[in-house]
Amino acid sequence: MKKNRLEAFSDGVLAIIITIMILEIKVPSGADVTTLKPLIPKVLSYILSFIYVGIYWNNHHHLLYPVKEVNGKILWGNLHLLFWLSLIPVASGWMGERGFMFWPVVIYGAVLLFCAIAFAILLKLINASAEKNEIIEKVANNTTKEKASVILYALGMGLCFLSPYLGASMYAIVAMIWIIPDKRVERALDEQREIEEDEEYSDN
Repeated sequence: MKKNRLEAFSDGVLAIIITIMILEIKVPSGADVTTLKPLIPKVLSYILSFIYVGIYWNNHHHLLYPVKEVNGKILWGNLHLLFWLSLIPVASGWMGERGFMFWPVVIYGAVLLFCAIAFAILLKLINASAEKNEIIEKVANNTTKEKASVILYALGMGLCFLSPYLGASMYAIVAMIWIIPDKRVERALDEQREIEEDEEYSDN
């Protein structure tokens, strides 16, 4: 099966997720600047969540770029990822509405944790597909950032027992780690091109 529908569906879901998140922020009731104060936690929560959705969209695009065909397992793995991503607006809205209190921040971290696990599963399913792809294989063999993210999410959830703000700060650190687009696919593509060029040069 071609990957076009999977990409189009995923892009649509992620766009809807962002739209739902911004709708959680209501217009201030007054015209005075002080009426913006209650919105600060909601805006901070929205910014963090927007960054995360953007990160997943970016890395999802990079991951699927070298893939030509998908199978049923990949389709379900992708739906599994989208399921956890679709919970971000609820968790984000709750965290912002309750001003970064303990349980909302913990649950938000749990949603991010399961998003990361779901992305790792999707990567493994793509790598294990019938269509062996050397580029995906190189990415799958270098998952240092993914493993570090899972550890930091768990640490952030634990830090919430000391202060929910510490936990939220840890989630922000993970976002900063990933905010630079993942270059593994691009590097693998460049290496493959160099090998092909060398082989072509040797044949000539």
